[in-house]
This record gives sequence, C-alpha cells and structure tokens, in this order.
Amino acid sequence: MNIVHTHPEDWIAQVFSARAVSRGGVIRRSTAWVDREIGRARFIAEVSSRGFHLLEGGGQFVVICNPAPYRVIV
Repeated sequence: MNIVHTHPEDWIAQVFSARAVSRGGVIRRSTAWVDREIGRARFIAEVSSRGFHLLEGGGQFVVICNPAPYRVIV
C-alpha cells in the first residue's frame, strides 16, 4: 500500500530508512509514485546527495545504495 505523505521530507525519510539502504543493498520504487510524492528531480537529487546510483526501467527506479563503482553485465 502506498502512503501519501504531506511533506516530502517524511517520504524521503521513510524510503531511505529501509534496511536495504543501511546494508548497501538495493531499493526499488515506482516512477509514478516518486513523481506523485516528491517529484523526479527531488528524488534524483536525494539519491545523488547520498552518492548512490539510480537506474530507471519498466516504470521503476532502482537505487543501488552503495557508492562503490558498479558494472552493467547485460
């Protein structure tokens, strides 16, 4: 269930407090949900400010919550 927050900061705090973030894992969010909640530009800025990597495909954003370099194999 998607929760609509009144403040973008609440939404950002929820997304980036996921266990996967603290473990350097991966989180995935619908592009439509991001657009509705905080806007694409703000989300990109938040990901970038953390030094993470952001991929987009199939209506989803995939955030690699690790600043280390990565390589796309296929």
